[in-house]
Amino acid sequence: MNKQITGALFKGMVLHGAACITLEKQPINDLNVFPVPDGDTGTNMSMTIAAAATELRKIDPATVDKAASVTASALLRGARGNSGVILSLLFRGISKGLKGMETADAAAIAAALQEGVAAAYKAVMKPAEGTVLTVSRLAAKRAVEAAAENNDIEFVLTEALKEGYDALAQTTDMNPVLKKAGVVDAGGKGFLVILEGMLAEVRGEPIPEVAESSKAQEKADFAALTDEDITFTFDTVFIVRKTVNKSLEPLRVYLNSIGDSLVIGEDDEAFKVHVHTDIPGAALNEAQKYGTLELAKIENMRTQYEDMAAGRKTQSVDDLDMDEAESQPAEDAHVVAEPEKKYGFLAVCAGEGLAALFRDLGVDGVVSGGQTMNPSTESILNEVDKIPAETVFILPNNSNIIMAAQQCAALTEKNVVVIPSKTVPQGITAMMNVDFEAEDPQSITDAMTESLATVTTAQITYAARNSDFDGFDIHEGDYLALKEGKLFGTGPDLNKLLQDLATEAVNSEASFISLYYGEDVSEEEAQAVGELFQNACPDAEISVLSGGQPVYYYLVSFE
Repeated sequence: MNKQITGALFKGMVLHGAACITLEKQPINDLNVFPVPDGDTGTNMSMTIAAAATELRKIDPATVDKAASVTASALLRGARGNSGVILSLLFRGISKGLKGMETADAAAIAAALQEGVAAAYKAVMKPAEGTVLTVSRLAAKRAVEAAAENNDIEFVLTEALKEGYDALAQTTDMNPVLKKAGVVDAGGKGFLVILEGMLAEVRGEPIPEVAESSKAQEKADFAALTDEDITFTFDTVFIVRKTVNKSLEPLRVYLNSIGDSLVIGEDDEAFKVHVHTDIPGAALNEAQKYGTLELAKIENMRTQYEDMAAGRKTQSVDDLDMDEAESQPAEDAHVVAEPEKKYGFLAVCAGEGLAALFRDLGVDGVVSGGQTMNPSTESILNEVDKIPAETVFILPNNSNIIMAAQQCAALTEKNVVVIPSKTVPQGITAMMNVDFEAEDPQSITDAMTESLATVTTAQITYAARNSDFDGFDIHEGDYLALKEGKLFGTGPDLNKLLQDLATEAVNSEASFISLYYGEDVSEEEAQAVGELFQNACPDAEISVLSGGQPVYYYLVSFE
């Protein structure tokens, strides 16, 4: 019978929950109610709680208060997507409920869960039932009731989970969109998976093994080598963020043909490669066919062996990192740029063309992110603080990033204003309506926000799997046309979908039409689409611009 949760146990509970959702993130992603490749609830929640796990591993919390506060702080900064932000809010409330406590009994934990639910509901402007909010609310309510029956941690969490899963099953009927798709709420499922992991820790069950790309061999075991054993010279490790949806098997075959000791770790967003080869540049070039190179480390194993054999310290790129760190502010010493002007602007987008366009419009900083690539609150915050302005306006340009951006306001000395842009075209239009000389930031806020309604956004992407949604029979690999986030049309013929969108532009009497083509579209193809729209709308002004965005072949705006 477990009467008290200590700081050490709470730490273990969070670590256990993080491991469980990491294992279950793909099934949770698959609960996505729309067949486009933006099913990232599991990924966002697992990455969010992973931030807390990282910080907790650094400490031995003496009290449950300390463990909970470290968890809440890390979750807040690491929050990704709406589901990650709501998860951080739940734990922020839990931390508030456990404040000042050395240990916590079942009743205190139950009350803290209710505090977390209250924090989440308070922060969400329009709480929707049939979501993680419903699941967590009913689970917490049952936890309080159970604690009054039996003040035992295991009993209380077991009862909360039973009620939570009953509520989860009901989300299908509570939310019309979930009912159409025949699935339960992904965020609610993620929350219960974490809670299950926390209960498993209370029961003393071992934390499940998590296969992570970071477990790929980082460095050769030089102590076990002789010069003759080094077949290939360069120990090469790199990370690539995916921008195309295709198998890595051809890359695996190629890398095996130019090296050995190959390990490839992969998740939904990126993959990490470790390979020994004589031509690391060729390995990097080939890998960039699958995405954007983020990090690379190349070390000469022969010279390292020679140094070691001679009794010298082997030189590594890690040494370069250390040298650079000595000349830079400590990572924990967060630096905020002193204001040099009244207003600054930050945009979130994916694609070099779109980033360049935002900068041309006066944006000071760009955070890489978008569909399937939701930046964390901390990533956004770091860029906000780099901007030397009193007030920083943030353009999330994605409905799933707005909440993460809004959390920045409480974490910086700067005045942060989040313009609720849900698409890149909305963000671009908002920037075009900025009066940089305005005296009052509220006038800028009003002008940018009001301009959002003047833009209709359409997108062309592809279906990640077979589905039957809202009367559309969708097949994996089909093209999908979305209008204002809702399915407009689907099929194997891209030109037909584009023609249908051009007809929609005619019906909306659009005067300005902008087409931003993605990284998988050639300029020649894009210009042909521009002509298609020009023929349909001869009186409209048509702009064809390279966005370079992943996932979406075209972003189209009508004004």
